[in-house]
Amino acid sequence: MSANAQAGHDAAHAGGHHDHETGGAHASLRGYLIGFGLSVVLTAIPFWLVMSGVLDSKQATAIAIMVFAVVQIVVHMIFFLHMDARSEGGWSMMALIFTLIVVGIAMSGSLWVMFHLNANMMPTMHDMSRVP
Repeated sequence: MSANAQAGHDAAHAGGHHDHETGGAHASLRGYLIGFGLSVVLTAIPFWLVMSGVLDSKQATAIAIMVFAVVQIVVHMIFFLHMDARSEGGWSMMALIFTLIVVGIAMSGSLWVMFHLNANMMPTMHDMSRVP
């Protein structure tokens, strides 16, 4: 290793702010505290929605909780997992997108099968009344 390359390598390690493998910045205490604060708020609001019964509809409450859950997943990915389009040359983001697609296919397929099994296999109340 040349003297200039060694000096740059030592300076990067001395500052401790850059990851030489991915080119991204290391996390800071400030970033972790922001992520923690957002996580607490994104947990407390759905808890408050359920406990106080602010929303009249159970369906609206469930949808609000799911929205807060998705936002909290994004907060965790950014502040704690340090995922962005630049990390590891974009491969971690590509892996995440592929995983989400596979999980989406599996979940939608499972729900489709369960719905159709329920609709096609379960006897209706009308049919039950004719059975002696």
